[in-house]
Amino acid sequence: MGHRCPAIIGVGRTRFGEHYEKAPEKMVQEAGLTALDSAGIERKNLDACYFSDYFLQITNKIGIEEGFLSELLELHVHMEKTRSFSSALLNACFAVQSGRHDLVLVGGVEKMTDRWDKIRDDLMLLEDPWSYYAGCTPEANHELMLREYVRKHKISGESLNKFYIALAQISVKNHHHAMNNEYAQFQREVSVDRVLKERSKARKPLGLYDFAPISDGSAALILASPKMAKAHADSPIYIVGYCAATDYVTFPSRENRTGFIANKIAMENAVKMSKIKVSDIQLAELYDQSTLLEMIALEDLGFSKKGKAWLDIYNSCRDYKGFYEVDGKKLFVNTNGGLKADGNPLGATGGAQIFEIVKQLKGEAGDRQVNADETPQYGCVLELEGFGTKAYVHILSRD
Repeated sequence: MGHRCPAIIGVGRTRFGEHYEKAPEKMVQEAGLTALDSAGIERKNLDACYFSDYFLQITNKIGIEEGFLSELLELHVHMEKTRSFSSALLNACFAVQSGRHDLVLVGGVEKMTDRWDKIRDDLMLLEDPWSYYAGCTPEANHELMLREYVRKHKISGESLNKFYIALAQISVKNHHHAMNNEYAQFQREVSVDRVLKERSKARKPLGLYDFAPISDGSAALILASPKMAKAHADSPIYIVGYCAATDYVTFPSRENRTGFIANKIAMENAVKMSKIKVSDIQLAELYDQSTLLEMIALEDLGFSKKGKAWLDIYNSCRDYKGFYEVDGKKLFVNTNGGLKADGNPLGATGGAQIFEIVKQLKGEAGDRQVNADETPQYGCVLELEGFGTKAYVHILSRD
């Protein structure tokens, strides 16, 4: 299957966190050089670069970012800048699969903590202008979706208590996974009681430990044509399915407010392209901007039944073994700690998700390598822009 598909032959990343002391150029350099070294190529071999960030012009007063990267790499090849890493990767896949390029660097960076006092305003502008003018915070839509989900699926009484515990268990699980991730922003355990306590302090259904942090960091990968992948790598990881989809920017105006239609469309088309079944996928890096969104993604992507993902999570986490058990199958989710604990430097976030799936499929994830019945064959990555306004799905395969 993989011989017709673009392949990842090298990956690199920085640790995510609060890097006040590091310039974005240094972080890009660190991630990019690691990716080049792991692919065994030099920058002069690159045909093109696809680059992502949301706020670099605002946070670090950097001008035309393609020129910034050209100067950094001393290259004059084709370069394009997008917002999310997954968008950059999608464009790179199109270029490689069309035969236009053979070796491409895909990189992403974000430096959010330099603008700590203003970054929340910037994040609000990424979503809905009507919400922005109403003073709606980035977290508000998550709470609106949670309340609608509970109402639609008639979750009440003891079931409602279990529902809220299941969301807390997602945070606990992801922090636990991050303990073995040397690049994670937070390498510390949290408890269900701590998550619930922070919700109580906030007097809201979701609290501090339900949301991903503000982060700095960079990630990169080297994408190759099948011919170049065979020449440079013993075990390339193929991208066998990829797709993006969109939805209205205004969340309250959407017909479905208990899931993201963009997730569903992107996943269905990526699975169709890959010629596999959703049940064949054993690894998933899901966009847990909040604990609620990891649960919603399980349903949107077809792993759990509608209205039942919280039960799959609750039952799996009562005696957590490192995976969700859904219909008798193991599904390893956010093994790097997810956005919640690994970190969420927007332009680089998708790169860290791809990095994790590549490492797991190659059996190079060290102490966090999944304990499956057999080496996983397929993994998928879901990344969002806005509150489900754009969704990107990439399906990766060992061969």
